[in-house]
Amino acid sequence: MEKKSQLHMKTTTKSETKRGIRRIIDKIMSFKDIFKEDNTYNEKTIIGFMSFAVMVIVMVADVVSGMIGNDLPINEFTYNSFVIVTLGSFGIAGLEKFAKK
Repeated sequence: MEKKSQLHMKTTTKSETKRGIRRIIDKIMSFKDIFKEDNTYNEKTIIGFMSFAVMVIVMVADVVSGMIGNDLPINEFTYNSFVIVTLGSFGIAGLEKFAKK
């Protein structure tokens, strides 16, 4: 059985390893492309989605802690700030989509 498992083991060569590392480095370097002036990403939508995700995570944590019997104090000002950022980001992105230059 040991010989059979050894036959199915895949060995990686140096060139495969270098290609994998290069691909990871390219992905990391392409992150900087988001902040260029001429990119295909809509930054307002990205910020709006991240803000919405934080709101959802906080609400799920609040529901779970309520089910356990603990109170999760959420500062109203902080939560309202996330709501404003989310609505503002998606609102501006939506207006830009319909009001073309």
